[in-house]
Amino acid sequence: MNQKVLTNDQVLLLQKEKTVLSDALSVFARFPLEEASIDKLKQSIAQLDELFLIVVVGEFNAGKSALINALLGADILEEGVTPTTASVKLLRYGEQAGEQLVDEGFSIVNYPLDLLKEVNFVDSPGTNALNREHERLTEDYVPRSDHVLFISSADRPMTESERQFLERIISWGKKVSIVINKIDILENAEALEKVLAFTKENASRILGFEPEVFLISAKKAQKANQSVDPSEKEQLLKESGIANLDHFIKETLDDSSRLKQKLLNPLGVARHVHDDSRKINQAQLKELEAETALAESLEELINKHEKDLRIALPPRLAEVENILNAFEKRGLDFFESKLKISNIFNLAKSDMIKLQFQEEVQADVASEIENKVRELIDWTVDKDLDIWYRIANALERRQIEAQDLAGSRALDEQTERRHELISRVSQSIRTVVSGFDRKKQVEELGDLVQDSVAKTALFGVGAAGIGILVATVITARALDITGIVSAGTLAVLGIFVIPFKRKQAKDKFIEKMSEIRESLRESLSKTFKGEFSQSVARLRENISPYTAYVRSESEQALEDQTSLAEIKEKLDFISKEIESVV
Repeated sequence: MNQKVLTNDQVLLLQKEKTVLSDALSVFARFPLEEASIDKLKQSIAQLDELFLIVVVGEFNAGKSALINALLGADILEEGVTPTTASVKLLRYGEQAGEQLVDEGFSIVNYPLDLLKEVNFVDSPGTNALNREHERLTEDYVPRSDHVLFISSADRPMTESERQFLERIISWGKKVSIVINKIDILENAEALEKVLAFTKENASRILGFEPEVFLISAKKAQKANQSVDPSEKEQLLKESGIANLDHFIKETLDDSSRLKQKLLNPLGVARHVHDDSRKINQAQLKELEAETALAESLEELINKHEKDLRIALPPRLAEVENILNAFEKRGLDFFESKLKISNIFNLAKSDMIKLQFQEEVQADVASEIENKVRELIDWTVDKDLDIWYRIANALERRQIEAQDLAGSRALDEQTERRHELISRVSQSIRTVVSGFDRKKQVEELGDLVQDSVAKTALFGVGAAGIGILVATVITARALDITGIVSAGTLAVLGIFVIPFKRKQAKDKFIEKMSEIRESLRESLSKTFKGEFSQSVARLRENISPYTAYVRSESEQALEDQTSLAEIKEKLDFISKEIESVV
């Protein structure tokens, strides 16, 4: 587009549009679009700096080349070629007439005609071309056009293939005018009117608006151009209807109209690519719903598992503590029953008291505690195995769903990546589960607990540990009665000394038991909580490649959704500016 003939406002608008389209390209680049779509948008942007382009399309043998020749008033294009040899031809101004073959499917035709200084034409192969490559070439050039002339033949107007082609090109947001060629073959005005009404009805339904429809006889227009008789020439031109189309292109499509269509053209292409990008984004978000739901459910499952473990631990530790509470109660009862004046002489026999303590109080407290701790270990290992199984099953179900989906359609790179992660993480979890050695896990945790308990005041909870406790209490000065028996009377001993010694023994025992309970509770709690944390950390580590990727993908998809909405707003805004400025 020659910026020298544009006003300052129009130049600024052009630059603004290029910025918006550049932003759009950056956003569209995030999506797995067909490369051809992006190329068409880039080409339409580049053509902002080129002449107005009219692309002539229609079925093979509809008379496209003949119409262009008639419109330009010269035999520039070859007519009557077969569909298998047809190619795209770009007509542009040139001082010397001639055709330059660019490649097998495209050539440039130069011709010294003033109209071609303002407008370029593209003559395309038929939309029903036998050669699919030629049909593709036609479709490739439609997005580059600023205006589409759709040629239909009067003897077969708006065929099924023509309707299908119109539906495809309208998605590019093109301005379309329809030419019904070969009206000279119709018998009368009534037949012509039927063809016109039929064409308008079908075209309006497909395009969503009523396009300009021109009734043309390219054959009579060409005869008029060849005639040397002025009256015959005038009559043929009138009957050909070519003047209406000529006026439309030269006058109705004036500088302002052509500029507006030129500026709006890439916006239509951008909207088409935007729609494709939005559909992909919606599909991504839809598919990510299942992935996000799974990732969130796995994290929720692990969080709940960790919470349940921590909630369930205190009551289970309380069961261990209850054994010590019962032990303490038996001990206090023992002191109450043994520390009496009636048993004064036996109290001096510390070995006998120790033996009675072991038989009546200690009993099998060590094995009871060991069994409870063992139950706690078994429970911990079983809960650990259960959560691994549940995560493995959840991933396996999603993997099956993903495989079913993969079998129903082609997958983009991001989707394949997610499915690969599901498979890899699922396999990783399944490997852990299948290789889970419960006996080994129980033994390892048992060793860890035993080592932890060994550091408490209840070392081993066995005979040695309890024996130390008994020796500490029973042989303490609180119960040293030997000198008391020989030094005082039984009355004094019964009234003052024994109750005092009994209270000392109980207090000492209670103090020791409190230390043992606190030490054992703290040690077991720390050990099992540490095991819980390590177990949960292993779970999170195994699923993190999948959950982290899904989270990142979801954030990116939502960001893309926002970016696409912003691009749409920019495209709409610049369209309104074009309408007001041009």
